[in-house]
Amino acid sequence: MAQPAPKLIVGLGNPGAEYTETRHNAGFWFCERLAQDLGVSLSHEARFHGYAGRSRDANVWLLLPQTFMNKSGQSVLALAHFYRILPDEILVVHDELDIPPGQLRLKFGGGLGGHNGLKDIASRLSSQDYWRLRIGIGHPGDRNEVVNFVLNRPRREEQTEIDMAIDRALLAWPKIASGDWNAATQYINARPAAPKEKA
Repeated sequence: MAQPAPKLIVGLGNPGAEYTETRHNAGFWFCERLAQDLGVSLSHEARFHGYAGRSRDANVWLLLPQTFMNKSGQSVLALAHFYRILPDEILVVHDELDIPPGQLRLKFGGGLGGHNGLKDIASRLSSQDYWRLRIGIGHPGDRNEVVNFVLNRPRREEQTEIDMAIDRALLAWPKIASGDWNAATQYINARPAAPKEKA
């Protein structure tokens, strides 16, 4: 059964200048870049608890919840309910500890991987059957360091890898927008070619 094209793209992150450049805001970074590419202006919408904007050409909403990560579902549910958007018409973009910087994974449904933003969204929607675009940020190697890790800035070389991954994800946007999830998944989930060493 064919999957519908997305009607809502959600970038996850934390509000406030102190979090803008932290790893946990990778979902914000993608959505802000996509908004630029689509010419969408994101403005604060109190009823949706976040910054939102709609691309009429792509018939899709972009949303940056401003509720803090662990209450992201409050914002997602408000917009989805108002516009009657179903869970399988939603793509949530978020940081992923279990994937190294520079890599991405696009998947539908499945586990929540301990991600507090995904947990709250699944709880509020009463469903885990929504799309996720996972942006690799790497893992600190010690689970006790995870909170400190995600709330700090990537090292310069990691930021470069993450930015390049977001570039690749944006190249797949036309496939996502048309609902060609198989092609988008194959493209996004392929490992990027290793850079050639200079002779």
